Amino acid sequence: MTQALDANRAPFAGTFGSRLRGDPERWRYLLDAIGPFVTIAAILIAWEVLARQQIVMPFLLPAMSVVVARVFEDLVSGSLLYDTAVTLYRAFAAFAIAAVVGITLGLLIARIAAVRWFFDPLLSIGLPMPKLALLPIFMLWFGLFDMSKILMVAFSASFQIIIATWAATQSVEKELVWSARSLGASDRQTLWEVVLPAALPQILTGLQIALPICLIVALVTEMIMGGGGLGDTMLQSARYVDSPGVFAGIVEIGFVGFFCIKGMELLRRRLLAWHQEVQKEGAR
Repeated sequence: MTQALDANRAPFAGTFGSRLRGDPERWRYLLDAIGPFVTIAAILIAWEVLARQQIVMPFLLPAMSVVVARVFEDLVSGSLLYDTAVTLYRAFAAFAIAAVVGITLGLLIARIAAVRWFFDPLLSIGLPMPKLALLPIFMLWFGLFDMSKILMVAFSASFQIIIATWAATQSVEKELVWSARSLGASDRQTLWEVVLPAALPQILTGLQIALPICLIVALVTEMIMGGGGLGDTMLQSARYVDSPGVFAGIVEIGFVGFFCIKGMELLRRRLLAWHQEVQKEGAR
């Protein structure tokens, strides 16, 4: 009887043992998935304890529960949804403009010497320059309207996309291009069926970098120029010495940025379902 029970337990014990001891890669993946949530939970608990014990003044650091209540109040009143929609509209509209202009210009720079000769010095100067220094010019040219905010955001994010597309296009293996042309592919077919798919992972990396830039610059322009949005609302809370409102704005902006970045990661996996990087992640 005991031998029969041991025999029945053996497959389960072996499976559990292999997961526990024989498969460290699985544990490493599990820790990578859980680790960020543990860190965030520890920070939130420390925040609540510091505020409740008044180790830090409530004005400087309101309790986490008070901030959460303020976020819920903003959600119920509808102001959170409205401000989020306004900010995302500006950020996504600018991101779309920057993506179209950046990818197109990056391809032209990589493939046409005259275009590269003209834009190379401009990119060398503009890439490290703080783009928000030009915000007064955008305000003078386009006024205090949404168009000036959107164009400022698009201008700030386009440099990363141009550089990423340029580098990705140039790094495509020449053998792939030569093989396509030897099979009779035209320049347009080579571009759409060989160059762009091969450069797509690096182009998407540039887009992933540009999206947070769009959110950051959109928030800063709202703080400076007003006109509604999460940035404007948070700055208004600071002006009226509303500490919970300021921290609620920070939490709201953090969640918006988190979901935008995760959405971009899902889009990357969908577009690169054929690529080895996604297949390796799926194999885990």
